[in-house]
Amino acid sequence: MSSIKRILIFLTVLTAFYSQSTAQEQNKELSKELMTQAEIVMTETKALDIARDLMVQAADSDTTSLRANYEAGHLHLITINRGAAVKYFLRVYRNDPAYRFDLEYRIGKSYQYGLDFDNAEKFYNLYKEKLTARSTYQGRDKVDMATVDRSLNEVTNGRRYVQNPQNFSIVNIGREINSEYDDYGAVFSEREDEIVFTSRRKDDNLNQNVYDDNLPYEDIFTTKKNGANWAFATNIGPKVNTLYHESSLAMSADGNTLFIYNDVNGGDILYCERQPDGTWGEPIPLPGIINSSFEEKSISISKDENTLYFTSDRPGGYGKTDIYRATKDSRGEWSNVKNLGPKINTPENEDGPFIDYDNVTLYFSSNGLASGMGGYDIYKAKWDAAAQDWSDPENLGYPINTPDNDVYIITSPDGKRAYYSSVREEGMGFTDIYVITASEPLRDTKPVETKPVAEVKPDPVVEQPKKDTVAIVKNDPPKTDPKPTETKPQAKPEPPKVVPLKYVVTVVDAETKSPINAKVRLSGQKDNVIVKSTSTGPGVVEFTISDKAAKNYRLSVEQDGYVFVNQNVNIAGAGTEAKTLNRSIELRKLAVGVTSILRNIYFDYDKAKFKTESYTELNKLEAMLRNSNVKVEISGHTDAYGKWDYNRQLSQRRAEAVKDYLTKKGIDPRRIKAVGYGESKPLASNDDEQEGREINRRVEFKVLQN
Repeated sequence: MSSIKRILIFLTVLTAFYSQSTAQEQNKELSKELMTQAEIVMTETKALDIARDLMVQAADSDTTSLRANYEAGHLHLITINRGAAVKYFLRVYRNDPAYRFDLEYRIGKSYQYGLDFDNAEKFYNLYKEKLTARSTYQGRDKVDMATVDRSLNEVTNGRRYVQNPQNFSIVNIGREINSEYDDYGAVFSEREDEIVFTSRRKDDNLNQNVYDDNLPYEDIFTTKKNGANWAFATNIGPKVNTLYHESSLAMSADGNTLFIYNDVNGGDILYCERQPDGTWGEPIPLPGIINSSFEEKSISISKDENTLYFTSDRPGGYGKTDIYRATKDSRGEWSNVKNLGPKINTPENEDGPFIDYDNVTLYFSSNGLASGMGGYDIYKAKWDAAAQDWSDPENLGYPINTPDNDVYIITSPDGKRAYYSSVREEGMGFTDIYVITASEPLRDTKPVETKPVAEVKPDPVVEQPKKDTVAIVKNDPPKTDPKPTETKPQAKPEPPKVVPLKYVVTVVDAETKSPINAKVRLSGQKDNVIVKSTSTGPGVVEFTISDKAAKNYRLSVEQDGYVFVNQNVNIAGAGTEAKTLNRSIELRKLAVGVTSILRNIYFDYDKAKFKTESYTELNKLEAMLRNSNVKVEISGHTDAYGKWDYNRQLSQRRAEAVKDYLTKKGIDPRRIKAVGYGESKPLASNDDEQEGREINRRVEFKVLQN
């Protein structure tokens, strides 16, 4: 029996044991047992998600356990929800600041992932003071000064980027493509009517077993547009996929060549040709000298299919993984491989190159450039034909980039849209594919002409007919023309100046009315465009709205230990006069008996399947539970239409769906009770749709224990 199967069997038995205790009880023996099993998982498998969830339960079962809490934080930092690590590291720090030499650095790193740059800077500097005081320390838990200074530089960059968000709309591409697992590596032809991407989902995977990390193998999926919408994605098939790992890398502009990655030979790039019947042929290794005994894992091809950009960790580069360029020779093979040079490549890693349709603008990701805000950031650079060199790479800024890894961006032919993979609060699982829409094209260049420009001849000159003239008779008195009156050109009236609207949000405690420095965010309800904000005092955040038209926004307010607020608000646009709108938000503590309606969770009609727009609310609920230790009841409610028993069953399934989503994200199932009340607890009359039945169809949570 495999190690992972033995562990899963044990976990089933263990669940029955610890389910008898509540999530809030301190149980040192249970904590030790959970920690032991987490260590077995880490030793015998690569299933870090299982190990993390076990270690989190161990830490919550004994909040004084330095080892369990440190490992819970460490496992968050190397998997997902990296900002959540701070909760566990701070438990260790409060009990024993000297537990690990690098503890302050790790606290700073987790604050950085959570966009709390002030606290990140504070703890990085605390670590620097320790490192300066003990300069001779050589333990394995030492982080060198250069790394700390680099992290402080990322914090400075990140603070600047977040304070000045770019006007990008970033929207989840939808449940037709994304799943509860990792989905990434989207590629398109220039028609944008077909998508090919990589997924680690279980459904429709050719291999129903799991890899060493307890996740399904990578398979390539595809779908096409059905009118304006995407059809649900399906497996691309056994010609391209095997029972092991395959991932999508690129597609030619005409959509007839697909490039994929296979981990044979250290990692090689293969390509498939589209067949006359529309299917894909067998993968073939790239001809020429692209593949080597080292890893080649990313690729992009120019529109004319004569130039390739790819990544490799072969010797002779500037760092770990570099971007190279190759051209096609007369035999159709790839040759003349050249490193892109030190403006693009760094001593660290570069990945995910994409050459735009203009054949001039290169997008790529790097974790080594000085203008980064942490992890891999996405950059663009332009080829200067005169200088025969690349321009300095430009960071695309926040919110495209975050302190986490942001990689694999591709753009549309007109430059108005882009697609990339990221971990965001609208995510359905872990990594999802998103559509970026820019108010102006991402690129600022014109396509390179590949054909000679035809000579433009001037328009023929048409001779104007001469005016008739009148002869002057000598006996006639001379005529004098009146002196022309000089008229000054009238200045065009300047349009009235638009003055941004100030939207001021004040956050206070619902009981004490004291200010709370909560995390407050305002973004477009449909387009997710983030509104620029400034903290103007304790608990006060001022948003600057420049859009002229009224718009629906989503206002979110979060603070540890409180019920989050996620409201849809309509705000008037900017006008010609200065105007300020004030809004007060009262946050309620997570006390026993407190309830809240989850208004933004939507289901398909008569089903317990979430709609795409539900995931922001679900993820805020998950974050609230992750940052607290409360036990809650998730309750489902329906209107009075339909049979009573059926409504109760439907509401139970919907409550269970919310619980299932939360537990898959690592929330302890002991902390969640799912109950379906059907139509038994209406908030309004069922006689009216908008004012009654719609209000009654809801999901709520109630704090049972704190």
